[in-house]
Amino acid sequence: MSRRKDKERFLANCRQNPDYKGFRGYANDPSRSGNTPLVAVNCSVCGKKRNVPVGVAEEQGDGYVCMTCQDEQTAVEATGPSSQAP
Repeated sequence: MSRRKDKERFLANCRQNPDYKGFRGYANDPSRSGNTPLVAVNCSVCGKKRNVPVGVAEEQGDGYVCMTCQDEQTAVEATGPSSQAP
């Protein structure tokens, strides 16, 4: 479509719906699953800032542990004290 037709279409949509902001892409569609709002939280172990879903941030609060630290902790627990030299 031409720019003129695009502009006319946009203005027509604005007249029908005053809250219309224009097309923002299919990836940003709020009705699609997987578009969970994220919030930045600091990991309590490594201190790095991580983007996590709002629900997880509210659940764990200041005690949030990122996936990297969780993986490291499970690896240490799996090896256990038997792998250390006496």
